[in-house]
Amino acid sequence: MSQGIHHTEVDGIPTLFAYATGPMRAGLVFRVGVADETLAGAGITHLVEHLALHRQGLADYHFNGATKAAFTHFHVEGAEHEVVAYLDGVCTSLLDLPMERLETEKEILRTEEAGREPGQLPLWRYGAQGYGLVSYPEWGVRGLRPDDVRAWAGTWFTRDNAVLWIAGERLPAGLSLKLPGGRRHPMPAVTSALPTAPAYFSDGKGGVLLDAVVTDTTAARLYAGVLERELSRSLRQEGGYSYTAAADYAPRRDGFATVTAFADALPAKQDAVLGGFVDVLAGLQVGRIAQADLEAVRGRSDATLTAPDAAVRRLPGAAEDLLAHRPPRGLDELRAELWAVTPQQVHAVALEAAGTALLQAPSGHKADWAGYTAAPTTSSYAVTGTRFEAVRKGGPAMVVGGEGVSLTAGGEAATVLYRACAALLSWPDGGRRLIGTDGLSVEVEPGEYGIDAHTMATIDAAVHPSAVVHLPPRQQRQSAGAASAGDARGSAGAVQQKTVARRTGGQTAMLVIFGVLAGLWSLLALSYTVFGFSDPETSTGEWAALAVFLWAVGALLAWPAVRVVRSTRRG
Repeated sequence: MSQGIHHTEVDGIPTLFAYATGPMRAGLVFRVGVADETLAGAGITHLVEHLALHRQGLADYHFNGATKAAFTHFHVEGAEHEVVAYLDGVCTSLLDLPMERLETEKEILRTEEAGREPGQLPLWRYGAQGYGLVSYPEWGVRGLRPDDVRAWAGTWFTRDNAVLWIAGERLPAGLSLKLPGGRRHPMPAVTSALPTAPAYFSDGKGGVLLDAVVTDTTAARLYAGVLERELSRSLRQEGGYSYTAAADYAPRRDGFATVTAFADALPAKQDAVLGGFVDVLAGLQVGRIAQADLEAVRGRSDATLTAPDAAVRRLPGAAEDLLAHRPPRGLDELRAELWAVTPQQVHAVALEAAGTALLQAPSGHKADWAGYTAAPTTSSYAVTGTRFEAVRKGGPAMVVGGEGVSLTAGGEAATVLYRACAALLSWPDGGRRLIGTDGLSVEVEPGEYGIDAHTMATIDAAVHPSAVVHLPPRQQRQSAGAASAGDARGSAGAVQQKTVARRTGGQTAMLVIFGVLAGLWSLLALSYTVFGFSDPETSTGEWAALAVFLWAVGALLAWPAVRVVRSTRRG
């Protein structure tokens, strides 16, 4: 039992209590989140959270819910009787979700998603499964049926998979939490889509973003603080390259944590920010850790631990720890560890972070010069099967085999195996997108490759029905290389990029050649039109006929250039 946090039980649910004055605060935490879902069913936990809160209506007290990667929180702040009513209402709703609100809440979730910009680092690190699903749209919401939602709630939102925390002057009277029995679920499996690390990928955002997975220790928390100070000093105070340079520390509750660092940059400063960012990391990796920085971060951490409301602030995290079979630790133990950390221990964390780092560089920038390996955007192999050439000349080819599908071009391939297909997105116009668990995807557009209906039916039948996501008609069909939300690694784009580049290069050359010829010929036609008529030896009829001929030839020379411009605009 942690000092300041007392462990008790309410209706069979483990309960953490901390004394506090003022409005009562409480939270009911379940060990379920996005990482427990599948890509084809993504959003079901969030939907249960919304349905469970609907009957709360509008209230004068503050309440809300939050669906995270591995946990779902219902929290409230208000008078004692309001807290009791809220917690009782959440549990009652979980037992009997208001299915008459199902379609309405689906629409609300889609509206919420439209304004959300999920980070891409989880996708590149974990793939299209587990912790990587936080980077993807909630594609599963649209097709969920009432029985699906009830089954999910009955499996995960149970008494044995929950922890309650309360901050107040006492445990509230009349508190009753009626939840069904179940079991405590283990933490989500940790997957990897990175063959090697440190790794990097380029993104359209202007800043530099990095995360690293480290052992969850006090030294690692201090490393994150020292890293933030170094980034702020180097990139903002000294270089003037960034406005925001920050770092964060997030325990994964499985013995590891994620250190995330960010620095923004204007387009003209991206090179400087990327270089300065890498230099700061390198300095920490060789042990350049100032004692003054460590003491400053340590002092701030100790002030947080000893603040009057420190125990209350630790309650949500302590509940997550308890659900993950990690008992809350005492204040004295935490402070002793904090003051025992040495620069050498922080240096060890910097080396550990370097070995797992994933860097997001601005679009068009590389980090191989700093020892980072480009994260894969193509597969190491292609399936064997029927080959379909692109209808558009110079495009990539599609291979449909018994094991999966591949998009091939220039000796490279993007492959999704049916057995490793996280989701098959299906549109009424016949388009398909297969997304592999590694995060790579292949767009299968029948019209672009001349794929017959029988072959498309074979693809549909090869993917497990639970992985199929039926989507509404597309307002504007994307080309095979188009990117979309949650498809940052889009293999079609990666493979097609080279063929598009070759096609664009050829078009540019044609545009230059015919443009120059048309321009020179038009100059000749203009000169003859202006000065040829004054030639006393040329009759009016001869002059007119020759002028028309010259301008006609100029138009013929200009036509190929016009075709190139028009096709480029269409593309």
